[in-house]
Amino acid sequence: MNIGQRIKQRRVELGLSVDDIAEKIGKNRATVYRYESSEIEDLPTSILEPLAKALSTTPAYLMGWETDNIFSIPNIIPLPETKEIPLLGTIACGEPILAEENIEDYIKLDKAVDAEFALRCKGDSMIGARIRNGDIVYIHQQEDVENGEIAAVLIGNEATLKKVYKYPEKNMLVLKPANPEYEDFIYTGVELEEIKILGKAVGFYSKV
Repeated sequence: MNIGQRIKQRRVELGLSVDDIAEKIGKNRATVYRYESSEIEDLPTSILEPLAKALSTTPAYLMGWETDNIFSIPNIIPLPETKEIPLLGTIACGEPILAEENIEDYIKLDKAVDAEFALRCKGDSMIGARIRNGDIVYIHQQEDVENGEIAAVLIGNEATLKKVYKYPEKNMLVLKPANPEYEDFIYTGVELEEIKILGKAVGFYSKV
């Protein structure tokens, strides 16, 4: 395995995007892609050290000088057994945006998390649930949720992440933001035919 493969493998293990790494090391995404493609194999210390820090590993591991498992280092906690799920683009956390089910990337997460896909959030309407702009939310695919649970909901051809409240006696569905600055989305009657619950939010990854 060469340095580019080790950089990409470690980034994917941590569930980080190329943009996340670029921001951490003060470079643009094109440069990070060059690192991962091994176009630049002899990285200077000024780049290697912050890159290793961003990837929570050591320069020696990235360069292939360290053959032992990096988690044998004191104070490094082994990652749990992981699985890979698709990241399906961006989901709105404010005004709904077009839901394109194109796979943007694959991410790894704890195998114990019961999720089939993930979505990247945009906006601040769910900050009361500690879900912020840019966070990745893990979704368990299911057609219904309990009142008050956070779900990915398809509205026509657009998707949004909201708390769901159902009122069957009124033939009404309310999608409620977790931010008082946003109003509820209320659907009744034939409008409900355009609504489809994609799944329940079971976890999320947020940058510190």
